[in-house]
Amino acid sequence: MKLTFLGTGTSFGVPQLGCGCEVCRSEDPRDTRTRVGAAVETDGGAVLLIDTPPELRIQLLRSGITRVDAVLYTHGHADHTHGIDDLRAITAREGTHLPVYGARDTLDELARKFAYIFDDTIKAAPGTSKPQARAIELAPGRPMRIADVDVTAVSLPHGPVTVFAYRIGALAYVTDAKSIPAESLALLRGARVLVVNALFRRPHPSHLSLGEALEAARAVGAERTYLTHLTHDNFHATLAAELPAGVEPAYDGLTITV
Repeated sequence: MKLTFLGTGTSFGVPQLGCGCEVCRSEDPRDTRTRVGAAVETDGGAVLLIDTPPELRIQLLRSGITRVDAVLYTHGHADHTHGIDDLRAITAREGTHLPVYGARDTLDELARKFAYIFDDTIKAAPGTSKPQARAIELAPGRPMRIADVDVTAVSLPHGPVTVFAYRIGALAYVTDAKSIPAESLALLRGARVLVVNALFRRPHPSHLSLGEALEAARAVGAERTYLTHLTHDNFHATLAAELPAGVEPAYDGLTITV
């Protein structure tokens, strides 16, 4: 199984609009971070997206990904969903509805914001096309076969809302979480690769800080941990040099084998 980090930045992205800090002006391409999202290519060749960030089209082109078999949504925030219209190129070519998975409240939010995608009574004008999606609710803690792989959604707190982390085989993908409660940790343990958000060095009310992310990594016990949802607080190279063995910052376009 392969994991491609489509985007690894916070909701502002890096460079941040209007910011002239050294990181935002960095010439290291690893310091340029689009909004967070990922693609999982299974051993059978299926491609599962985790979220549809605003730069999705650019991210997929950059990574050479031309097909999508399903989308797993972590939650409904704009930086994780507002590239959904870019799925039009996929569904128009295939002529079918793309299955999208998530929590009931996330799917309901998507249906409100993007009714034209989920409501089949809303027709595209003659000679045009629109994305077509089929919403499928996931129950946390219950594995579901998606394409050719078992996927388990894991509920985690994100400030006042709940997000889904995902356990896909040996991969545990955690973004926008503030903590990992014991019952959720039990579902993530045993993963060989952990992806986890690490927003700031200081505490944040709805995200894991760098220190909290490292504590979470130790608790999960994965062989390799990759930090994502990063801000312009750190140069990639500087952060990488100070992290413990087995932990490194991810960057846009990084592909790893799980």
